[in-house]
Amino acid sequence: MSEGKIIEFIEQGKLFCALCIQDKGQKLHLLTLLNRQINIPEKRATHISGSRLPVERPREELIHRLKDINTNRESLKGSIDVKELWELVKDEDERFDYKYLAQLCFGEEVTDDHVAALVRALFEDQLFFKMKDGQFLPNQEEKIALTLLQKEEERQKQEKLSAGSDWLKRSLTEGAAVESDLKGFIVDNLIDTALNGREAKEYKFIKELLEGAGINGTDEARNLLVSLGVWEKDEPVDLIRYNIPISFSSEQLGRADLLNKKAVCNTGYEDLCQRDTFTIDGADTLHFDDALSLDRDGDHMLAGIHITDVSSVIDAGDILDQEALFRASSLYLPKREIPMFPSQLSHDRLSLKKDCDRQALSLLVNFDMNGEIFDYRFVPSVISVKRHLTYDQVNSIHENEQETIFHWLYRLALKRQRHRVEQGGALILSLPELNFSIDHNDSVNIGLASQETPSRMIIAEMMILYNWLAARFCRDNHVPSIYRAQKEPSERLGLEDGGYIYYVFRQRRKLQPLVIDVESQPHSGLGLDSYINATSPIRRYFDLVSQRQMLNFMLRGAPFYNREELDRIITQVTAELKELNTVKRNRFNYWIIRYLETRKEKPLPAIVLDLLKGRYRVILTDFYITAEIKREKESKLRAGEEIFVRVTRADAWNDVLNLEHVKS
Repeated sequence: MSEGKIIEFIEQGKLFCALCIQDKGQKLHLLTLLNRQINIPEKRATHISGSRLPVERPREELIHRLKDINTNRESLKGSIDVKELWELVKDEDERFDYKYLAQLCFGEEVTDDHVAALVRALFEDQLFFKMKDGQFLPNQEEKIALTLLQKEEERQKQEKLSAGSDWLKRSLTEGAAVESDLKGFIVDNLIDTALNGREAKEYKFIKELLEGAGINGTDEARNLLVSLGVWEKDEPVDLIRYNIPISFSSEQLGRADLLNKKAVCNTGYEDLCQRDTFTIDGADTLHFDDALSLDRDGDHMLAGIHITDVSSVIDAGDILDQEALFRASSLYLPKREIPMFPSQLSHDRLSLKKDCDRQALSLLVNFDMNGEIFDYRFVPSVISVKRHLTYDQVNSIHENEQETIFHWLYRLALKRQRHRVEQGGALILSLPELNFSIDHNDSVNIGLASQETPSRMIIAEMMILYNWLAARFCRDNHVPSIYRAQKEPSERLGLEDGGYIYYVFRQRRKLQPLVIDVESQPHSGLGLDSYINATSPIRRYFDLVSQRQMLNFMLRGAPFYNREELDRIITQVTAELKELNTVKRNRFNYWIIRYLETRKEKPLPAIVLDLLKGRYRVILTDFYITAEIKREKESKLRAGEEIFVRVTRADAWNDVLNLEHVKS
């Protein structure tokens, strides 16, 4: 029976001293130092004294005696050198009872107080001994070293948390990130948390740091980065998430400056500078990688498609070529352009600038007036662009003047497209292009640019023609190249199944995946027997590789790359292009939702695309994206039906767009 004995027990990680005033078998009824009565299971007792106090004495006297005992034990505990005790027994691979260890500290004659003091000292230290089953086991030196290291790391962490919270509060007060040794660490991990949430490496640290600064929730990480001036309000976070490089090193920029001075080489290049060569591009275009010319002689036309010769300026293996391979392509986003080559080079020496001699890889094609090809040839050339025209300027000339070269080119483009459709089964699935206009206040406007205007059709069909004949050139001359192919769609739909937009979205689902390979295969979507990309070597690495192959073959009699090298390039570039496409798609969606955040009451035209369980998938025809709306019980909308929807919630940052059907 434990009645009258002094009980030591653990409560919330601490040892407490109490007097047992009643033993209930499995439970002990205790009187504590604070004059409280509690019940604990007997197994929770870490030490039970051998001696007893007379429990029948007045409670005040018992508490006084209990306090004296506790004070004495605390005093004895303070005299114990735990490390010295551990040194005595560390090499003995066994457990030790409390009394034996107390005797090592105090001598043979030990009391309950000595033993209890020993238990307190070792329990509170926890570094050198482990308590288990009423005994103590000395910890191994390796474990002690690890524990000390962890304690030091925890101490440093707490210091960092305190200093970091203070830094954050000061920075927010001043409206910018003040300088500090912790600035880089905190900002980097705020970014990680904003991007990855609970998966962030230092999520717990950032959570504690924000709490220390009086900020609730890691969801505020993004807003903090904006407040600190680290991020813009509309930060393109996918560039960080996918590690997309947005600038060039000083070495790369220096190399670009050097290559800008590279002279034009005429050796082996045909002089075409006297031809009336012009470019057609957007009004904001600063680099020009393709130009056209057209000469008419009776019932024949000689069309020239001229692609800037990047390969003569940038050698394979050059640091800029290596960087272009890593980037794979230029990336064009609303408010931001990330070029494949430094802008001072792509806008200057690589570009087909007006009145400047430039090397090119030209395609000269002889047509009859029905658009049939008589013959063609690729030729390394030197050209000089006479005019830079915009799409709108060419459209205006076509509309307001008669029988210009743009009328001939447009008729030629229409005939080439018709030939692809009728002879090759090409699918025409183009939709207007989204144009984003974002002013200095970050106000968003979105417009649609038709791809069916004369100027757009001319450029599209001439580039398709160039790429098709370039593919045939490589195939017929056994020049390994990077071909683009596509198998027949799983089903060909008809326009009678619905309107044009509805048809395009449904037919695109039936298309087979694009195949990138060193073997030439048909491209069913374009209606051509072979196809490569070779018309944009300033902004697409595959195009530069194609150009390098063709020019090396024409000038030196052999392709530059073998099949194995092309396979490696395909593997690397394709993976990067997949990420770039994801970034572009996400960014376009972001700005569309941002645009809709301020237009929640405006009805939006839509087309029902799919009937789902409890939902409809619809096409927003102002933006050519899909979203979902709730399917009401009484609703009987049909696939292909034109309706109106309204935005109920739009949150661009979290990619949330909720819509509802506007009933007429």
